[in-house]
Amino acid sequence: MNRRTTRTLAAALSLTAALAISGCSSDSGPDDGKPQLSVSGGYMPEPVNDKMAGAFMVIKNASKTADKLTAVTSALSGDVTIHQTKDQKMQQVQALDVPANGELKLARGGDHVMFMGLKNQPKVGDKVTVELRFEKAEPVKVELDVKERTYNPQNAR
Repeated sequence: MNRRTTRTLAAALSLTAALAISGCSSDSGPDDGKPQLSVSGGYMPEPVNDKMAGAFMVIKNASKTADKLTAVTSALSGDVTIHQTKDQKMQQVQALDVPANGELKLARGGDHVMFMGLKNQPKVGDKVTVELRFEKAEPVKVELDVKERTYNPQNAR
């Protein structure tokens, strides 16, 4: 190889390395400033009557941007609200935080979704579709499995 070829090769390698390093920077990739949300474990215990029901799930955020669950809608009820439980007291809230690189757990005895005035009474094995709305992320549709009234996902393994 002559000197000119060596310089050209060195310049090409430097450019390739610079592009590879910039491609790995924290400003690129799927974390573009928008929350990256996914939902798992969604279920609704079979309602006792058509007056109310609860729903539970885990909302994971795989991004550096926090978000908030601000609303839930469903064809099952025109009155779906978000509830927070603190000091064993349940209260309706406008939103629940979905932390950056974290999760919001909606579980029995804790934060949850509440359906009032059901249009029908789902049975075990049915599926209930809900749409979760967030402050920043696009809405997410989730199918909740209707489980036995005593169902507890921690004991279902």
